[in-house]
Amino acid sequence: MKVAVGSFVGCDMRRERLSPTYLELYYQGELARRVERAYALLESCALCPRKCGVNRLAGQQGFCRVGLEPKVASWNVHPWEEPPISGFRGSGTIFFSGCTGRCLFCQNYPISQLGVGNAVSPERLAEMMLELQAKGCHNVNLVTPTHFVPQILAALPQAIENGLRLPLVYNSSGYETVEVLRLLEGVVDIWLPDAKYADDDIARRLSGFPHYVEYNRAALQEMYRQVGDELLLDEGGLARRGMIVRHLVLPEGLAGTGEVLNWIATALSPRVHVSLMDQYFPAHQAVGHAVLGRRITPAEYEEALRAFETAGLVNGWRQEHEEC
Repeated sequence: MKVAVGSFVGCDMRRERLSPTYLELYYQGELARRVERAYALLESCALCPRKCGVNRLAGQQGFCRVGLEPKVASWNVHPWEEPPISGFRGSGTIFFSGCTGRCLFCQNYPISQLGVGNAVSPERLAEMMLELQAKGCHNVNLVTPTHFVPQILAALPQAIENGLRLPLVYNSSGYETVEVLRLLEGVVDIWLPDAKYADDDIARRLSGFPHYVEYNRAALQEMYRQVGDELLLDEGGLARRGMIVRHLVLPEGLAGTGEVLNWIATALSPRVHVSLMDQYFPAHQAVGHAVLGRRITPAEYEEALRAFETAGLVNGWRQEHEEC
């Protein structure tokens, strides 16, 4: 079985020295104002497109099954992200528990759907960020962070005061609201969203996302507005600012790969960096499923690569597919 690292396609990356953009917001006092505005969304929760309306300030739980305190399953060095994210010392991932989706094939379902993890304070979350920095990680990679945006913002001032200087990566399903993404403008350095589906019915059936395509495309457009299509690297080739869109190829074309890639190229830019992933395998409820119960074939991945080229995309990562 292959290990998913991938080879780079294209060369549209600029190298320059960049400090994390959240530092300026902190020194201006804007970060504190963002924290206040974000927590206000928890009183009748509207952090994700579901807008459950529960009072998470009082500990009530909505679809994501979490209350007020952030819940973390793990935080550690992760070497298997895209090359400019993992670099040579690894990305500092913080895996949050709970999720706004219910993917039948979720490979992290004990965390996302079964609630594995521990509640922590924003102060402890700040310490985790600093611990990852002390381990030499190239960035702090917030995995499935949507339902904890206020708490992440609240953790940042303490982390900054104690020396945090790493770029922040927002690693999400791409099921977001523009309102919340605008609270993160200048806070997130690197957007790492999914573009999972081209069809709402399939998105709902396989992942439980209502109106996924509408919200996902609006979210990607907002991320693009904030950072553009250039992936800015430092002198060591590590990402400091920009956007990488991930797309997981599913069996029998269920993800609508060609349509997704064409939309990215036309609605955003053909220079947007895309990670075309072939590591799908049946997990959770997909085991034994009539369609989802197998890995994709080399032919299916080759078809996805042709769709990448047909769409006119020029930057991104492919994976060398090997059958098990």
